Amino acid sequence: MWSCRLTQRQDFSYEGYRWQPDNCEMPEFKGAAFLRKMQDKTIAFIGDSLGRQQFQSLMCMVTGGEENLDVEDVGEEYGLVRTAGHYRPDGWAYRFPSTNSTILYYWSATLCDLEPLNVSDANTPVAMHLDRPPAFLSLFLPRFDVVVLNTGHHWNRGKLRANRWEMFVNGRPNEDRKIADMGNAKDFAIRSTARWLDSQLALQPRLKAFFRTISPRHFQNGEWNTGGSCDSITPLTGGSEVGEEESRDPVIANAVKGTKIKLLDITAISQLRDEAHISRYSIKATEGVWDCLHWCLPGIPDTWNELLVAQI
Repeated sequence: MWSCRLTQRQDFSYEGYRWQPDNCEMPEFKGAAFLRKMQDKTIAFIGDSLGRQQFQSLMCMVTGGEENLDVEDVGEEYGLVRTAGHYRPDGWAYRFPSTNSTILYYWSATLCDLEPLNVSDANTPVAMHLDRPPAFLSLFLPRFDVVVLNTGHHWNRGKLRANRWEMFVNGRPNEDRKIADMGNAKDFAIRSTARWLDSQLALQPRLKAFFRTISPRHFQNGEWNTGGSCDSITPLTGGSEVGEEESRDPVIANAVKGTKIKLLDITAISQLRDEAHISRYSIKATEGVWDCLHWCLPGIPDTWNELLVAQI
């Protein structure tokens, strides 16, 4: 669904650019070498649909985009199976038997623990525990060697209402008006998850943890549901360099400051690439529908993974 070579798009110049950091040579990614380095190890992406794109990107990078019949679907080991009434599972996990390396993704749009208030009611409100990490992360963290977290775009009232998520703190409905502010709630949840994960790193010294900064949107003249669009197909019209040292996602940057969690800072470099989104070139290509949030693959998420792998 993200391969713009399989949709209506005709121009692929966005594929021909590579990020060059200052003062270092970023190593070329080679799938076989990555799997050897990840022998007997598991890398987990946990976050929203942009986290899913990064997972899908890495799977394509490792396989060279070719179908590999040797790859094993091990989602069942992590409870990642499609249940009745659901369009898809909460994530996917694949193992490469040649090196016993596993790459997985789990959907957690806000990195909060979600708990239905009435498990027997399909329309029940859901407690969104701002001070608790996702149960999946808590349960399976001892099995991970690398974990990459992200969140950002689901922190708005519309998403909370649509999902029937209700803010909880200390096991009870949140009554603190300051925390209830959406920006403050996001900051509170991210800091809570970062502090918890940092505490686990002392217990699991082999674990490498990354918090990826927010992936930028490029909607113009409105939002996704109010006529916003993004029609550029020319790379780097807004410049080709990032000069500032500070992150453009201060919420994530401040949350990991002073911890052992590494910042995977992709916001500024992705901001330069407004031409690399799905745009109007989706599979359905519905008139007036623009995706200026997700990226064509191959594309920008491959760069995120190059930076990630270089740090791993």
